[in-house]
Amino acid sequence: MKVLVVGSGGREHALCHAIARSPLLDKLFILPGNAGTAALGTNVPGDPKDVAAVLDFARREAIDITIVGPEDPLAAGIADAFEAAGLRIFGPTRAAARLESDKAFAKQLMRQYAVPTADARQFTDFALARQYIATRDEPVVVKATGLAKGKGVIVCDDPADAILAAEDMLVKRVFGEAGSEILVEERLLGREASLLAIVDGHTALLLEAAQDYKRLRDGDQGPNTGGMGSLCPSPLVDSGTLRVIQQQILVPTLDALVREEIHYRGVLYLGLMFTTAGPKVLEFNCRFGDPETQAILLRLRSDLLEILDAATTGRLDQVSVSWDPRPSLCVVLASAGYPEAVQTGAVISGLPAPGEDLVVFHAGTKRVGDQVVTNGGRVLGVTALGATVEAARQRAYAAVEQIHFDGQQYRTDLGLR
Repeated sequence: MKVLVVGSGGREHALCHAIARSPLLDKLFILPGNAGTAALGTNVPGDPKDVAAVLDFARREAIDITIVGPEDPLAAGIADAFEAAGLRIFGPTRAAARLESDKAFAKQLMRQYAVPTADARQFTDFALARQYIATRDEPVVVKATGLAKGKGVIVCDDPADAILAAEDMLVKRVFGEAGSEILVEERLLGREASLLAIVDGHTALLLEAAQDYKRLRDGDQGPNTGGMGSLCPSPLVDSGTLRVIQQQILVPTLDALVREEIHYRGVLYLGLMFTTAGPKVLEFNCRFGDPETQAILLRLRSDLLEILDAATTGRLDQVSVSWDPRPSLCVVLASAGYPEAVQTGAVISGLPAPGEDLVVFHAGTKRVGDQVVTNGGRVLGVTALGATVEAARQRAYAAVEQIHFDGQQYRTDLGLR
């Protein structure tokens, strides 16, 4: 099979790493890719959001299946365009991708179909948002309803901070159009986990749950980021909890989409908070999570390309998944200034060779001559397997200590809790 992976981050490198092991693979293209994906296939220059150009490339190269990594092309309707052209693509349509691209839509869907989630109000007018927040005594979360690269969520212990966050989004437009509408939510207390389901429109295949570390600094301090690391499997999701999630969240959500005449094919990402009242949805994503994918796929023993091929042809009920029993840990190395004012162009040294139990997934990198340099906020995802979480942690951090680029920052406490 000729495969095209769309995207350039650590998630896409992890997808390519898994796909490259498949006996079904003939040729792998990545648009645009990074310095890591170049070792696994052919990087193709281009903009993932340029749907017409991506479609033209897929036609020209007679691509058998296209796999979309990031959310922006999905929100732009890349799946709709490919399906209209008769080309197979793994990723939801524009209407289905609204679960991520429009948090207000997702919240309304959950309310209508009784999917457990936080109570919330929607606002487009700052004066009304300020008036509402001023009546609240407890902590709240202010969310941009559009796509904000994982940074449009502000957790506010003090209502005064929430008013400032609402002003930043609605008045100062710090997230652009993504923040032209906001949600003001109750803050759910508990511990978080991510659960990804591959969906073919009829069948859902659950992957192993993961834990994502969103805050920039140790001890869950600092601003929210796109993710500073991940652990798989999550210790929060045992077989009993998984049944509850399936019965109360996953099945009702997929049923709601069917009732709304929205055909979902792709990855449905459940961002969950485990509260004293049970698991509740923090957010939906319409694609593989990043950096959860790095930790999850390093443990996957089954053929990922076979699974995704089955998902695009409605045969997901005919495949099964097996896992390496060992846990995995991903440590993200980020550029100086991340997440606010990213500095790029720093030379990266000390990259270890990939092995069975350790892979450094590239995210924001590119090759300049014979050097690899930083080219984004999150640069690398150092991911390791170990007999225990502590063993995976030691292996990952030993590799982290070998790697250097100016201004690099990372958390030192991943896997400790």
